[in-house]
Amino acid sequence: MTDTPGTAEPQHPIDGILDILKEAVEGGTPGQPTSFLDGTRADGSGNHGLLATVDGLSAAQASQDVHGTSVAGQARHTAFHMEVIVAWERDGQRGPFDWKGSFHPAQVSDNEWTELRARVRSAYEALVTFARSQKDQPVTGDLTGGLSGGVAHVTYHLGAIRQQLKVVE
Repeated sequence: MTDTPGTAEPQHPIDGILDILKEAVEGGTPGQPTSFLDGTRADGSGNHGLLATVDGLSAAQASQDVHGTSVAGQARHTAFHMEVIVAWERDGQRGPFDWKGSFHPAQVSDNEWTELRARVRSAYEALVTFARSQKDQPVTGDLTGGLSGGVAHVTYHLGAIRQQLKVVE
């Protein structure tokens, strides 16, 4: 996240944003300090990132209603938001977007849960690929604001999912 003393160039702003997004989605690097999540232990256990969190749940757990939403709904909405960032920033799509509908269906079968987890991973990878493609472009507030908002949004829903785990596990 910070510039390494003695390096020739400071870290690109997009890389700094992607470092935080990576921690939120992939979890901490095993055995290394983290910015905000509990650290992943050197053996890889204790990963609290979005992907590891949802991968640890069954479809039945992910479908359980917790105060009007489910982990599956939260995961679907998070993937949708990452997809919208790319569509907005790269493709100029300005909606309308069905934000309420992006939480549904809240219940998933085993196959649907597998597909939804793959969608979350794919949306994340597409967002990272897009962001990296912008590093040779002038840094703008629109781009860094959109990416930073995406990080905040993913992190918010990761927190919501982590709270739901207290009920579904």
